[in-house]
Amino acid sequence: MDTMETRRKAIAELINQKGTVRFTQLKEAFPGTSEMTLRTDLKYLDEAKQIVRIHGGARSVQVVIGTDDYLSKRSVLHIPEKHRIAEKALTLLQPDTTIFVDSGSTTTVFAGLFPDQSNLIYTTGLSCATEFAGLQKPTVMLPGGILNRYSQSVYGILAIRALEQVNFSQTFLGVTNYSIEAGFTCGSLDEASLKQTAIRQAAQTVVLMDSSKAGGRSSFRICGPEEIDVVISDGNLPPEVVLEFQNAGVTVL
Repeated sequence: MDTMETRRKAIAELINQKGTVRFTQLKEAFPGTSEMTLRTDLKYLDEAKQIVRIHGGARSVQVVIGTDDYLSKRSVLHIPEKHRIAEKALTLLQPDTTIFVDSGSTTTVFAGLFPDQSNLIYTTGLSCATEFAGLQKPTVMLPGGILNRYSQSVYGILAIRALEQVNFSQTFLGVTNYSIEAGFTCGSLDEASLKQTAIRQAAQTVVLMDSSKAGGRSSFRICGPEEIDVVISDGNLPPEVVLEFQNAGVTVL
């Protein structure tokens, strides 16, 4: 590996380790590299989707999108498991109710299987809204907010304020990870705040998560199991995790 590749790899590792790095920090970390070269490196890494450039520095992809990977990549992982989860979630649906559908690859599958029935649906997932667009009977609401081009969703204070005005019968929530120590987590503080709002506004919160997310731990806590009502998974959750949910009064499907 030549010097340029070594440096760029080190820059990406530094940014992904710290989450957010200012350009001044990069100059301190690489004192023998010119500002022009560092800016060229950031441009290259951004175009390679290894980091995300921001004004005055760069952020890790996980911090920006709040997930472990791009939606386009996650959508092709664990496809049979996601379909099983989505089909189970459909059995909980009731017509003529108001629901929130979170962004994410599993919720997108759920949206794609959604029946053509009368519901008022709020979603922050653009991919979910695209799936709902083929239906005639539901009314679909997209709250305003900041566009996240990686996860194809909206986030931020405008989205949160919109959700605060609505009482949901059900919230169908996606998560990045779950561990007994940390609870349900994700990689973005903004995303965690939005999910917490959707939980507070719901009479019932349903978490959709495949078993690969059990045991992981992301940076920001969403909630503990005592704050949700149902976990729908693929049937392969570790026994200790299932027991933790059941002890918290959570129904596991």
